[in-house]
Amino acid sequence: MTAAPASAPARIARPGPRSWLVLMACEAKMVARDTAGLIVPLGMPLLILVMSAQSAASEPVGGLTALEVFVLPLVFTVVIASIGVINMPSFLAYYRRSGILRRLAVTPASPAMVLVAQAVVSLAQALVGISVAFAVAVFAFGARPPLDPVGAAMAVALGIAAMYAVGMLVAALAPTPNSAVAIGLVAFFALGALGGLFGGMTTLPEPLAAVGEVLPFGASVQALSAAWAGWPIEPASLIALSAATLVCGGAAAAAFRWE
Repeated sequence: MTAAPASAPARIARPGPRSWLVLMACEAKMVARDTAGLIVPLGMPLLILVMSAQSAASEPVGGLTALEVFVLPLVFTVVIASIGVINMPSFLAYYRRSGILRRLAVTPASPAMVLVAQAVVSLAQALVGISVAFAVAVFAFGARPPLDPVGAAMAVALGIAAMYAVGMLVAALAPTPNSAVAIGLVAFFALGALGGLFGGMTTLPEPLAAVGEVLPFGASVQALSAAWAGWPIEPASLIALSAATLVCGGAAAAAFRWE
């Protein structure tokens, strides 16, 4: 008698598009339930905009106003940085601390799906925050679009990539959700202080201003300011943002643990 052929091993079905959409919807609900996580990235930039717009709207800068050249680039960068450096790491640290990532590792759904879904939802939140700030600036204070919209879009994209890479590194290093928030806050205000959040880089000592120009916050503000005014974006700003993305993203990938 011949032996019965061994049955082929069952193929594990990988999550399809519907699974990705469901996971992103769940991540969106988690973000929406975090009241502080919504108010800070959306409310604080609007507060900065409203407090600065009245005086900045009347200050001409090469045919534009200080609102357009300085305030809006700062507001956009605050939105991106607060979501990428503070909010996103706290969610990822919570998932690791609670064992969600570890449990997903033994299912067809990879833990990386959570990271991707959280990044997508955070990106959507950042775009909403930028859109709301720009709409308020246009309809309430008469701001105009950037003279170099392609350069502005590139600056925003590179700024998001750099800030999210910093946030991933925070999530990789923080052992708990509370520590992720604490480290994220310190990183946000340190980058912001050197990048012009508290009065512009021109008010800083020259060595500190030079450091701030090559850090993600200051490089984002400078690149957006140049694009808004229609000036050529300094290659140093683009290189700094790209380098931050590669260095912080690589370090986060090396240090990140699922549990």
